Amino acid sequence: MRNHDCPTVRFFKARVYKEKETQMTQTKKAKVRNLIIAAMLTALGILIPMMMPVKLIIGPASFTLAAHVPVMAAMFFSPLMTAFVALGTTLGFMISIPVPTIWLRALMHLPVMTVGAYVLKKHPEFVHQKVKIQIFNFILGIFHAGLETLVVYAFYSLGFANIEQGALLNFLLLIALGGLVHSMIDFNLALGLGNVLSKAFPIDIFDKAKNLVNKKKVKAEI
Repeated sequence: MRNHDCPTVRFFKARVYKEKETQMTQTKKAKVRNLIIAAMLTALGILIPMMMPVKLIIGPASFTLAAHVPVMAAMFFSPLMTAFVALGTTLGFMISIPVPTIWLRALMHLPVMTVGAYVLKKHPEFVHQKVKIQIFNFILGIFHAGLETLVVYAFYSLGFANIEQGALLNFLLLIALGGLVHSMIDFNLALGLGNVLSKAFPIDIFDKAKNLVNKKKVKAEI
């Protein structure tokens, strides 16, 4: 009897085919889900600068509570989603605040948060390690605030607008220090939100972190 006529072989072939079909279906569902989540986070990224009552604007310095939460929450899904939401957040600031330096600062979320998302993708275990995730948060905040400070300095240095040297220095210090604190607060808000939501539905980084923890437990038991 040929192998392809054997009932056992046919059974295993059918089982493998069914498993592949199930995996493809799950992948498609995950892509659709992530697309919907990206759209929702982008909408929040646009609405928060427009609607959030807790907002401080001093010249080129703008600090809106939770303004970074949508793009930082996207970091727990994928770098691509993060980039998409970063652009949406920039659009939100362009609509709500008619200050070019604030638009440029918002655009800096694109490189900083996308790189941060790649780091989390490579080290998902950080989300369950309190010290390491705060070190990551601090480093992210330094690059975040530093790049925003640099773009504001470049804007005025290239002559796109005029400002007294002393006032510019004060603004740069405000953006650097205030931006660092603002970034770290918003990241912890996004982290807390992601931690809560991960118990209700799949979030890529939290799922990977959980799998790593489970593997370590199994190895320890062996």
